[in-house]
Amino acid sequence: MTHLFIINPAAGSRDRQEQYKKEIERVCKPRGLDYQIRVSQAPGQCREIAAQAARSGKPVRIYACGGDGTLNEIVCGVAGFPNVAVTTYAWGSGNDFIRMFSQPEAFRDLEKLLDCQESQFNLIRCNEDYALNICSVGLDARIAADVAGYKRFPLFSGFRAYLVSALINTIKGIWQPYTASFEKETVQKDFTLICACNGRFYGGGFNPVPEADPQDGILEVLLVNKVSRLTVLGLIGAYKKGKYASLPQKIRHIRTNHLHIHSDRPTPLNMDGEIRHIQDVDISIAPEKLRFFYPKGLTY
Repeated sequence: MTHLFIINPAAGSRDRQEQYKKEIERVCKPRGLDYQIRVSQAPGQCREIAAQAARSGKPVRIYACGGDGTLNEIVCGVAGFPNVAVTTYAWGSGNDFIRMFSQPEAFRDLEKLLDCQESQFNLIRCNEDYALNICSVGLDARIAADVAGYKRFPLFSGFRAYLVSALINTIKGIWQPYTASFEKETVQKDFTLICACNGRFYGGGFNPVPEADPQDGILEVLLVNKVSRLTVLGLIGAYKKGKYASLPQKIRHIRTNHLHIHSDRPTPLNMDGEIRHIQDVDISIAPEKLRFFYPKGLTY
């Protein structure tokens, strides 16, 4: 079996590829493992490298060396290939998917990642793409879409870029009209955001549906109604902590395996931190499963 380490030098606050390489060689060489190290040179290349390994048909474990965006690219590249198992060697800026595990810091210990156990997780199908964790449209997706632009300014690096984006998007407008269809119901109204969860954490620690289970074949969906600028902070606080049930007039929770969202104009769609601009999106539990491996003894 091959151990393939795909490094995204753009992930996180700085380029860690030399750190990755030294640790990979230190741990893998004494074990006599068949391992390869590939470094992405452009956006989308992590997906291409992973897909090439998957198409070989040979057993391979792929380590996403980066954050949630790197993991998302690799998942999209290997979906539907049973010869591939995936994990994250997590030094990105978010690493939200693994927050659901009992010891997320163990994903930074390569010795523990090599001594692993495995589970089959569901994937979210978003039109022609996949997500492992969460898909959303609305205020949070608009904020995420604009963060990269603000990071180009020296004073707005890191979390400051997120705060600036949040402030400006709040000023622009909290809500947007969407049409959401699920089961036998269609709802057309102004929403602050719509979120479909397979995992539990996103956005640097938001935990909107703590009971979400990536193995149960169900999307946990929150429909967050239109709110004013004066009330949005309180709403976001409850949303972040998974207290949606305390605000039934503002947040509706549904459980489904399929959701369609329509927007009258192109709007950002957040898929595990990757942004697409869409007017219509079909979000569903994919028929494909993902083999995900993680350090022994961890629970989620």
